Amino acid sequence: MPQANNIRPLCEATRQKLNSAKGKLEAFLNHFSLTQFTEENEETMLFYSGFLSDLRHLLVFSEVCYEKLGIALRRGTFDEEATEKILYQVYHDCVNSFFYPKSECYSEDGRYAYTGQDAIRFRKKPVRPARDIILEITGTFEELRDDLTYYESDYLTGLRLKKTASN
Repeated sequence: MPQANNIRPLCEATRQKLNSAKGKLEAFLNHFSLTQFTEENEETMLFYSGFLSDLRHLLVFSEVCYEKLGIALRRGTFDEEATEKILYQVYHDCVNSFFYPKSECYSEDGRYAYTGQDAIRFRKKPVRPARDIILEITGTFEELRDDLTYYESDYLTGLRLKKTASN
């Protein structure tokens, strides 16, 4: 379990990382549309349609969590329990949405994770801007995953234990 005095700095760092990722996603999504990517065929259209949909979802999840973390940090009394719930949501919604996109246009290949090569593999070769946006934000989401790994399972286990102890 993260030390209580580490939750606030973790919250601040997470918020900064989300802000960076959402800025890049928003700029990309404001600049590109489906029609710019789909000149070829229906398969290509489906690929980019899913790709853009996944990025829009990721942007919304990142914005919502960014705002929630901001509210938690601005409160007069810092509520560690509520903030931990938000950090769990960041892991569950943002990190998982990035590494496990619904349309499966790309995935992480763990064999490349520690080789210095790009660990992201695309189902279909994307145009350069689509590839670049994913590679630009991969590092941020890898850091978030590393920072928040506790919230993947240990956090829920702790909540269950608290609940059983109180019954």
